Amino acid sequence: MTKFKKYKLLILLTFAQFSYSEGQHQIFNLGDFSLESGTILPNAKLSYVTHGELNEAKNNLIVVPSAYLGDHHGFDFLIESGKALDPNKYFIVATDMFQNGLSSSPSNTTEPFSGPNFPLISIRDNVKAGYKLVTEVFGVKRIYGVVGFSMGAQQAFQWGVSYPNFVEKIVGIAGSAVEYPHGQVRLEGFIAAIQADNSFNEGNYNSPPEIGLRAGGAHWASWGWSQEWYRQGLYKEMELNSPSDVINWFEEFVLTWDANNLIALARTWQNNNVGNTPGFNGDYSKALKSIKAEVLYMPSETDMYFHIEALTQEAEKIPGVKLRIIPSLWGHIAGAGFSSDDAEFIDQEIKEFYFGAQCIYLSLSQWQQLRMSKQQSHKDP
Repeated sequence: MTKFKKYKLLILLTFAQFSYSEGQHQIFNLGDFSLESGTILPNAKLSYVTHGELNEAKNNLIVVPSAYLGDHHGFDFLIESGKALDPNKYFIVATDMFQNGLSSSPSNTTEPFSGPNFPLISIRDNVKAGYKLVTEVFGVKRIYGVVGFSMGAQQAFQWGVSYPNFVEKIVGIAGSAVEYPHGQVRLEGFIAAIQADNSFNEGNYNSPPEIGLRAGGAHWASWGWSQEWYRQGLYKEMELNSPSDVINWFEEFVLTWDANNLIALARTWQNNNVGNTPGFNGDYSKALKSIKAEVLYMPSETDMYFHIEALTQEAEKIPGVKLRIIPSLWGHIAGAGFSSDDAEFIDQEIKEFYFGAQCIYLSLSQWQQLRMSKQQSHKDP
């Protein structure tokens, strides 16, 4: 097995918790799709996979949108009998974001929108496509839930704002409803790393800009996990021996992606703001307050992409929100279930949220008091 294939296999197995769900992969033809920017994307396509069966009442459908550097397999560790997204109970529709290489993307779209000429896509465009899918293909009048991680969480919150009477329950994991300035700068650094490769040629490359992609992977490795995760050597749980191995791991992963797709997805991420939904005039607080669905908001305590303080403050703007903080050192990656402890925590919390079991949810002030108490206990001899 080559080094490339070895890393690819490790990535797939890690994301899927060594159990790869095999749903039926399909393509929904959106036709000439009107984007928020005003551009018409011709012959647009939405890739998706389904698990389970839609019941007779058509009230058990859960949408699972993909994340950055991910596809419809991102939540396979939860799609299993007895798990939170049990296909024996729910009809799971796992969708692929525009630009991830499976749905319409720079890499698979013909002129005049191929490669670097692909139009700007918004989170709302992705949600609009998902809405067309579930209403036109499956004929549902309302969906039971949306569960998303990272950019999938961005889509989950947008579902609640764009279609307030259509979604019953939303789970947003390690993601925000707004991309704040620090995150925009971080993403710009990633984009710059790719574009600095001379072979990138403004997106008109004949072969992958490997130097730029590797630089982008190294950049990503510094943000994916927390400082304490590195300090304690938790990368060994991924069968990696050093921080250098982590960098190599991420470099190999990023090399499996098309550069223009990565940049286009990053632009979507940078511009995310539920406040830009028509009717809210950029006021994201007002947009979040309009959500009628029940919301389980699950930030990671050590996330370096979506800082815990910003996310807990954002959560409090959502009426009746249920805040559960993932107590993990795995940073942003905690939300993807890389660690078995994190995967179990996420699975249990979603089960309790969906099944209506008793669960204690903390407000921002309660969480801050708990954290201060924990910090003080560590200081005491």
